[in-house]
Amino acid sequence: MDFNLTPEEEAFRGDVRSFLDEHLPPESDRGGMFPLRWAKVVREKRWVGFSWPRDVGGGGATVMQQAILKEELSQRAAPPLGTCIMGLAWVGPAIIQHGTEEQKRQFIPDILDSKYQWCTGYSEPAVGSDLAALQCRGVRDGDHYVVTGQKIWTSLAEWAKWMILLVRTEVGREPKHEGITCLLVPMDSPGLTVKPIRDLAGHSFFAEVFFDGVRVPVENRLGEEGKGWQITLGALANERSGIAEVAGLRRRLDRLRELARVRTLDGRPALEDARVRRRLAEFHTRISAMRFNGLRFLTRQVKGESVGSETSINKLHAARLEQQLAEFGIELQGSYGALTGGSDEAVAGGHWQKQALGWGTTVIGGGTPNVQKNIIAERILGLPHD
Repeated sequence: MDFNLTPEEEAFRGDVRSFLDEHLPPESDRGGMFPLRWAKVVREKRWVGFSWPRDVGGGGATVMQQAILKEELSQRAAPPLGTCIMGLAWVGPAIIQHGTEEQKRQFIPDILDSKYQWCTGYSEPAVGSDLAALQCRGVRDGDHYVVTGQKIWTSLAEWAKWMILLVRTEVGREPKHEGITCLLVPMDSPGLTVKPIRDLAGHSFFAEVFFDGVRVPVENRLGEEGKGWQITLGALANERSGIAEVAGLRRRLDRLRELARVRTLDGRPALEDARVRRRLAEFHTRISAMRFNGLRFLTRQVKGESVGSETSINKLHAARLEQQLAEFGIELQGSYGALTGGSDEAVAGGHWQKQALGWGTTVIGGGTPNVQKNIIAERILGLPHD
């Protein structure tokens, strides 16, 4: 692993920093019209869909350029590059690789312009962490698939205009990964019902989605019938490099250190307590390990090698760290830790409480810890199938 950037990559990092110096004000000054201005300048810069081919409107960036950009943006707590979260992370790359020319023309420009949200119809209530055991059916009826079944933990379903959906079009196929088909479904389709799932913080990032004879045109199928599993694996691989997540965790740890500096423990700043310092050092070590792990993945990508199941390691680390950082932030507040943002005396406006109560978004999103553990055990360590 070579930690040194090439002169061209160093120059690109300098260009990114100069751009952020010019266009990104301090977090306290990002109100008013700033979000609209930001969306416009990064879109013109082709940073939205930065790694996508230029012929579909992306930036045509290299793997290393993308990593540099994400790291710099995360270190500065920059707003997202585009607000079509699932479209940019999963749907767009899947359509670029497997979609028809008509599908690319229909969807890719709108994803890049953040015109609406997408959601992903993967998980189901009866199959636990075994996604390939899904039972939501898609039965071919002429020029349509008739979809019946249920999905759960569907991110952004309450606000999405479209869903990328996995259905079983063949029953009894072995292995069970076969016979799964990927469909692009309008969320206003007759027979489709969304029921939000509210977390402890009162947010509804997830939802249940019910399909009662929903008719989806065959032209909305993504890729070949029965090949949806391969499409999904490719889409999920776009989600987690770990580089940007590390920078975000470092910022959160810095905020935690500052909290320890101003809170008191036994009449002294909590930061002077050996137990507190030991815990902060542990967090720092784990985040550093996650960074080096991410660099290992990045090295393989730069060499053109496939990055497979190993990315589950960083996903598992990130979920645990997000939870534990928030819980330690509450612990440092002592009795004030019981106060949320609704109280005038809440520390930092209840920031750490909101983080702790909103654990579902981090822990469930992208695959639960049990899913990640199974992947690591079976595909990396070679242990028996669960």
